[in-house]
Amino acid sequence: MVPLMISVFVLDIVTVALSNKYAARYTVTAETFDGRFGDDKIHFLNTANSDAILIESNGRFAVIDSGEGNSNPRRKNPYHGFEEYVINYLNGVAADENGKVHLDFALGTHCHYDHIGCFDRIFTDSDITVGTVYLKKYDPSFGKEYEYERWRLGDVYEKIVEDAIDRGFKVVSDLPTEPFMFGDFKITFYNTVTPVSLKGRGENAQSVGVKLEKGGKSAFLAADITSVSGSEQLVEDEVGDVDLLKIGHHGYYGSSSMRFLKKLKPEIAIVTNQLGKIYPNVKWNLIMQAHASVYATYDNDGVTAYFTDDGKIMLTNHTSPA
Repeated sequence: MVPLMISVFVLDIVTVALSNKYAARYTVTAETFDGRFGDDKIHFLNTANSDAILIESNGRFAVIDSGEGNSNPRRKNPYHGFEEYVINYLNGVAADENGKVHLDFALGTHCHYDHIGCFDRIFTDSDITVGTVYLKKYDPSFGKEYEYERWRLGDVYEKIVEDAIDRGFKVVSDLPTEPFMFGDFKITFYNTVTPVSLKGRGENAQSVGVKLEKGGKSAFLAADITSVSGSEQLVEDEVGDVDLLKIGHHGYYGSSSMRFLKKLKPEIAIVTNQLGKIYPNVKWNLIMQAHASVYATYDNDGVTAYFTDDGKIMLTNHTSPA
């Protein structure tokens, strides 16, 4: 047992050292909100271990997931979520001269509360409008019994859809299968129709992945796509090589398998979590095998990835607007 523990400790030190080395490939500067790297960017908000991503291109905005709200049915004790933070971020970055925010679309990748919980707050804010809400219809047959019974995913889904309809937003459950343009980004949704073979694997099997492409550079936002749910295997060949990967499932169990990373070959990896909370085997796959530069939204107070007009990806942190 002692030799094993020593080996694990040594490997962890090596992994951390290599992580620092690979992260040094990119100069990550503090965000100044002056557009010095252009206006095509992906904002990975600092919502702890939940997903909230803002896409911006040529003055247009959209959100992919919304972060954890203040009323997660899974939590037994009172807590403070990220509703005000997300709203303040949208107001600070996406509002027009009249203080109004328009989102071309909002995508809920799947019905876990840590991904769609803040949509309730976004959709009921009178200063925010949304062109289209993309959200696959909740199907409990894909999930586990506890997800439906204790986590009340059906109730979460119904409340969000109700809020969107009340505001007159278009709600689309049949997600587009063909790429579409959003400003300078070409966007493609993956796992738009989850095969019945993944029923019973958990709600993560329903996760919608999103690929963004511009000027020869690409990013894949993996939501909670994992190997254990079968969703990695479902999309890996279609997605192909990417430059940036938003790690699936916050770096937890079943995410970023070696097979998946070999298919996608990302040089940059963003995790919506703390670096120290990534599972050891996931960290090993990313650092020791894929040699990816890994950046955590929590440790960096948010990360923004700019896709420049000259074909580069530039990273900034401390992205919360004053």
